[in-house]
Amino acid sequence: MAKQTVVHQKPVSAAKLERIRRTAGGYFTRLVVPLLARTSVTPNAISWFGVLLTLGAAALIVSGQLFVGGLAVIVAGLFDTLDGALARSIGRVTRFGAILDSTLDRFSEAVLLLSLLPVYARQQSTLGIIVVGLALIGSYLVSYIRARAEAMGIECGVGVFTRPERVAVLALGLLLSPINLAFLTGALAIIAVLGFISAGQRLYHAWRETK
Repeated sequence: MAKQTVVHQKPVSAAKLERIRRTAGGYFTRLVVPLLARTSVTPNAISWFGVLLTLGAAALIVSGQLFVGGLAVIVAGLFDTLDGALARSIGRVTRFGAILDSTLDRFSEAVLLLSLLPVYARQQSTLGIIVVGLALIGSYLVSYIRARAEAMGIECGVGVFTRPERVAVLALGLLLSPINLAFLTGALAIIAVLGFISAGQRLYHAWRETK
């Protein structure tokens, strides 16, 4: 019975972390965007600053400071909500800005996942390295299918597990990793499995829309 309780708590914790992230992100955006709108800071500059925060989080992870890295991932995730909100607030929504934001999101996600490879290499964990690779593939499939579908005029935002959820689960795994690295491996496994499921949902949706 104790085993079953632990298994059921993981998704609940991830869901709670995502709700906290969304709520905090909403408050953060409403507080910061009006201040930024009065300055000369551009939405693209915010996007690049978010990348710098992600690189800092990746450096912490590579150095073995996983808990602090998890906190940095959450902070970077909060800033990730600012660029689009600022662009809408000051009327500077552009097609290039959307492309840049999406590109930097993909780059940031790859950097975070790849920063975990040295962690598992030091532990000589082949399983961990494989799960990182699968999580990276699943994440990119979800984004790629949406990009290709929307390039053909098909709205494709479906899927049970999108980038905000992936960031939340990864952050949770990092925060719990000092207790046991298995929590991080489990988080990556969730990202990989649900990533492939979401990719399948989007592919099926695109197939139905093109019939």
